[in-house]
Amino acid sequence: MRYTWSEEQRLLRDTVERYVIENLGFAARRDKPQTPRAAWRDMASLGLLGVAFDERYGGGGGSPLDTVLVMEAFGRGPVVEPYVSTVVLGGGVLRHAGDEALKAELIPKLIAGDTLFSFAYAEPRSRFNLANVELRAQTVGNGYELSGQKIVVYGGPEADVLFVSARTAGDTRDRDGISLFMVPADAAGVSRQDYQTMDGLTASEIAFDRVRVPAEAIVGEPGGALPTIERVIDDAIVAVCAEAVGAMSALNERCVEYCKTRVAFGQPISKFQVVQHRLVDMHVAYEQVAALTLRAALALDQDPVSRGRAVAAAKVQLGQDAVFVGKNGVQLHGAIGMTEDLDVGHFFKRITMINSLFGPVEHQLRRYRELRGHNEGAARGH
Repeated sequence: MRYTWSEEQRLLRDTVERYVIENLGFAARRDKPQTPRAAWRDMASLGLLGVAFDERYGGGGGSPLDTVLVMEAFGRGPVVEPYVSTVVLGGGVLRHAGDEALKAELIPKLIAGDTLFSFAYAEPRSRFNLANVELRAQTVGNGYELSGQKIVVYGGPEADVLFVSARTAGDTRDRDGISLFMVPADAAGVSRQDYQTMDGLTASEIAFDRVRVPAEAIVGEPGGALPTIERVIDDAIVAVCAEAVGAMSALNERCVEYCKTRVAFGQPISKFQVVQHRLVDMHVAYEQVAALTLRAALALDQDPVSRGRAVAAAKVQLGQDAVFVGKNGVQLHGAIGMTEDLDVGHFFKRITMINSLFGPVEHQLRRYRELRGHNEGAARGH
């Protein structure tokens, strides 16, 4: 699938790629490290935090395609700042569920880099089922009391505000009865266990022990938050697919360059036909993931079934092809590909984590089949 980018989009892509290479990429972090907040302020000053938000809040008024361009550039780093957790997940909750007053209050703070957000939705027994919510929000006086646990909350250590899915009615796996709450990260009763993930990002296990919040802390429709959660997660899947596309592109470039200079049996290994075939296969894999990611981005504003199928298809293709590129990137470099001093292994780690994030191949295949059955049933009038 081919898409003609506008002049503004090409300028955005080139600007972000140059900034990533000079300031946020693997070599830049190694040679001139800076504090996470300093990097975040730089991203805000460049307008990267506001690309996807409406201009009336100070954003760039961009589309999902603009987010794809930014994330592809980040993938070439790889970038470890909490962009997905704050801008795509937290900002997504605000864009899709927040009322006008909440958006006007918080989105400018997000864009300015003053407030970081995180979305706490996963639970120990949820297994990628977004409707499986055990954390309870009980009515207490004029507000609510939250009790339960969330796991793998990306960007949790840096977050100032948490968006939390909680059950206000129904049984554990009911689609109805789920609400979204805005909770200060330092609220009484919130305890975190922070850690670094394999690919250099940060996450938290967060416990909520009778955390009191006012009724106004609910974001969106009480008891009807699941469609919003599904949309936000689909936005995030497309974003990390685009990030993987950037990582695959960078890995392919590294492999071509290395194979042209690595000499074996008196000649560069790029002269061997089996290596040439492998490099071509890696490029084809990259093109397939890039095409389906672009298709998914274009489908984000369609109906939930069409959107879900396009997003699931992209994530399945990523799981099959991105891991293939990552493994072969390491293989072609040999032992040096596994060292901490070369970015090849870091790209592979990030791709591996993205494969599992929001559901691996098996989960997305099942989701695709279910959505396809929904479409076929609707076509037959069932």
